[in-house]
Amino acid sequence: MSDVAHEGISGGPPEAEDISWRKRYWKKNLRLMITLLAIWFTVSFGFGILLIEPLNNIVILGFPLGLWFAQQGSIYVFVILILVYALWMDRIDDEFGVAERNEEGGYK
Repeated sequence: MSDVAHEGISGGPPEAEDISWRKRYWKKNLRLMITLLAIWFTVSFGFGILLIEPLNNIVILGFPLGLWFAQQGSIYVFVILILVYALWMDRIDDEFGVAERNEEGGYK
């Protein structure tokens, strides 16, 4: 993160009250990570291991659903969660003024 957006006008260290944005930023980041990891855990462990037998009663395109979650579904969900995390963190970075992109969408 860049402190440039949050430094005082004199270019010195940020004021004591200015550090509170870091706590809010980290809290939002942690909340997002915990939510996404809970979803991943539910899909990979819950659907792929604990609920595999009941889900195997549902057949889609000739494959039992429990087997699909255990073999491929959790990987697909993980990749989607990475994309969601990256896009959501871009929003959070923009909100706190620490984005690494410039106005044209490129990187600084």
